[in-house]
Formats: sequence, structure tokens, C-alpha cells
Amino acid sequence: MRLNNQVGYFQIILTLVLAMCLRVVPLSEEMALLNPDWVLLVLIYWTLKVPERVGIFYAWTFGLLTDELTGRLLGQYALAYSLIVYVCLKFHNRLRQFPFFQQGLFIFFCLLSSQLLLFFIKNLQHPAQLHASFWLPVFTGTLCWPLVYGFMHFVSLFRFIK
Repeated sequence: MRLNNQVGYFQIILTLVLAMCLRVVPLSEEMALLNPDWVLLVLIYWTLKVPERVGIFYAWTFGLLTDELTGRLLGQYALAYSLIVYVCLKFHNRLRQFPFFQQGLFIFFCLLSSQLLLFFIKNLQHPAQLHASFWLPVFTGTLCWPLVYGFMHFVSLFRFIK
């Protein structure tokens, strides 16, 4: 039996809910600027790991939930997550074969694309300038990717409910 068949929906949902909790955990202002997009990192991992189970529907659903939890315009995280997951689905076979460093670069560009899209949508509502704090979640998310990958791989080894 392949490892991908052992990953259950319970594991996927549980890790996404945990990521949503990390996304909205109350932090100081300085730490909140460093808080990466945990939900997107987990979605990317599951999309690369089990693309037949996690796709655009998961991205859209958890994007809408993230919109609601963060108080943002309804649909902006859903759109960003869906586009990033679509790119991951399109290239998942190639990405699995890349060395870990190159996967990290891909994660960087995914997080950057998501941030740019969210910034563009925010500018449609209220014109704003690009600050240095814009880059911090992208960098911290890229630096956290090995930790997320290791934790998620550890979780995917356990067999819960299918």
C-alpha cells in the first residue's frame, strides 16, 4: 500500500484546522507581522503530497474560512489560495523531484504571489503603500517551510480514520 493511500481526510482537516488556529492566534504587534500564512503552507504541503485528495475545493473552502476568521473581504484568501493550489497541482510531479532548496524557492514564490494578490485586492478597497512589513510573512513562511514539511510528514505517517 502506498503512503498516499494511507493519508486520511481526518489528518488533512485536522492539520488545516490547526493551521487556521495558528493563523489567528493573538500575538503582539511585532510578532503578528512575522506570522506566516500557515494555512497556505499546509495547503501547499497536502497538494504536493496527495494531489488526488486536496485541491482547489479545499483551498477555496479554507480560504473562505480564513477570510471570515481574519475579518478580511470575503473571497480574497479563497482566491489567493485557489490560484496557488492550482499552480501546485499543475506542477506537483515536477516539484516532488526537486531538491529541498528548490522546493523552498517555489514556496517563496507561492507565498509572494499570494501576498501580492492580497495587497492588490486591498489596494482596490483603500489605496495603500507597500511597506517593509509586507515581506516579513513571506520570508518567515519560507524559513518555516522545513519545519512545516517535517511536522506534516510526521503527521502523514500516522494512520487515523480514512
